[in-house]
Amino acid sequence: MSFPVHRPRRLRQTAALRALVRETELSLTHFVQPLFVRAGRRLRRPIPSLPGQCQLSVDELVKEAGALVQLGVPAVILFGIPDHKDEQASGATGIVPKAIRALKQEFPELLVIADVCLCEYMSHGHCGVVKAGRVDNDATLPLLARVAVAYAAAGADIVAPSDMMDGRVAAIRSALDKAGHTHTPIMSYAAKFASAFYGPFRDAAESPPQFGDRQSYQMDCANAAEALREVALDLDEGADIVMIKPALSCQELIWRVKQRFHVPVAAYNVSGEYAMLKAAIQNGWLDERASVLEQMIGLRRAGADIIVTYWTKDLARWLRER
Repeated sequence: MSFPVHRPRRLRQTAALRALVRETELSLTHFVQPLFVRAGRRLRRPIPSLPGQCQLSVDELVKEAGALVQLGVPAVILFGIPDHKDEQASGATGIVPKAIRALKQEFPELLVIADVCLCEYMSHGHCGVVKAGRVDNDATLPLLARVAVAYAAAGADIVAPSDMMDGRVAAIRSALDKAGHTHTPIMSYAAKFASAFYGPFRDAAESPPQFGDRQSYQMDCANAAEALREVALDLDEGADIVMIKPALSCQELIWRVKQRFHVPVAAYNVSGEYAMLKAAIQNGWLDERASVLEQMIGLRRAGADIIVTYWTKDLARWLRER
């Protein structure tokens, strides 16, 4: 049959009709708020390249978590900024475990995800042990496993390795199980691309590499088939959730991973994606609420079960108002 029998606009005439047939819904249960924690007290240090975000001391982190819990935010992911950096990432087992314990004591119902990477804690800013000017994959695995176990022991609900070392999921799973943390899930940054959109995060985490770049371990953004292989490898090694990063430029990959593997898929709406939209909003070029909600619906429509985004706190308010 042809026009005028088929008139799709019939179901768009009123808000009630549009809501009745809406295919994709936004629910706060799918969102995770990133938080940056550092040593000190009563410290709330704004991050200029991430408007509205701050580095927080543990006491301020607990206050911020309280506000998030009151708004109904279900989960946070923690990134640490240590006082001291070295070539063994020893600071990784300091501030973040302290923050995890504080959060779980005050808000046991809050899901606390701990990012497992070494770049914030390394003096050279790379995500692994450096030998002869190169990141040594296999020498890095024991450090990652040690950090993951420390986070699980502190009470983290999920550990999330983001380093992109080969074999790190298997190393972490083995170490967690040996330490008695068999029920701690792993959310692997399975396809993490060497993206131009990470700049503001490196400001926030104070983790830019001091030499070279991260292209020898983060993925080439041109390679989708390789990303699917990375996801398959991480699942074989024991990942419970796989993450795609960055989110907005990888929506077709989110869809392909969801359709192929039928596992929980997370997407990280990264710092540069947040910052560029914030800039447009601050210049009056875009409506904040409408543009953010549209992006989040797009990620959910692409297949993201979990969205890590700096907009989570705002989304909590907006979704209450709908």
